[in-house]
Formats: sequence, C-alpha cells, structure tokens
Amino acid sequence: MLIPKKVKHRKWRRWRSKGVETRGTELVFGAFGLKSLGTKWITARQIEASRHAIIRYLKKGGKLWIRIFPDKPVTRKGTEVPMGGGKGAVDHYVFPIKPGRILFELEGIPEDQAREAFQRASDKLPIKTKFIKRA
Repeated sequence: MLIPKKVKHRKWRRWRSKGVETRGTELVFGAFGLKSLGTKWITARQIEASRHAIIRYLKKGGKLWIRIFPDKPVTRKGTEVPMGGGKGAVDHYVFPIKPGRILFELEGIPEDQAREAFQRASDKLPIKTKFIKRA
C-alpha cells in the first residue's frame, strides 16, 4: 500500500477541493493515460486496486506509471468513543483529485489493450475518468 515514509505534520485539516487541476494535466511518460473528470479523495487502497487490475490485465507487457501519491492523512476516532477527547488517530491516506489530473500512464502496448486496462482500473475508482492518448 502507498503511505508516506515521513510527514511534516502527522494530522492535517480537511479542506474542500475546488476548481480544476493545473498540475499533472499532460502526458509526460507514456503514450496513453487515464484522466480524472471529477473531484474526490482517492484512497491508497483504491489506487492499489486500480494498479493491480491494470497489471493483471497486461500480464508482463507494457510499462505503467502512477502519477498520484496519497500523502493526505485522514483521521478516525475509535468506535463508541464519546464526543470530545481531541482528534482521532490517522486511519489512512488519500490523494485529493480535481478534474483534469492524470492518474495513470501506460507505454509499450496497443491502444485497444490500453483502453481495456484503463477501463478495468476505472471501475475501481470513485470518479469518472477519460482515456487519453498522446497527440
């Protein structure tokens, strides 16, 4: 699972993602990409499930790049803990997605295979996505 080795602040405040993405919107490494069309927090488990779906479909062919990394901690209090008592412990990590962000890139396989691999990965994610290719 993807978790940061070290963080500057152990617990963060929640914020609302607004607007469209300005960074990570162009294909850099591969010929094909999976671009987000919505706003959501994507957990490390969802990223790992998507990666696993792509790798299982491609078997040994192609090269995959993951363009996002979950570094935002999400806290959770234990069950049956009363109100008060401070903020809960870190439960998992997420990556806040905005529309236009490239999530994954692929290289070294035909377009139809890349489309199918990204469709399987998209099924594991909580947002709508779009298949893109280098112009």
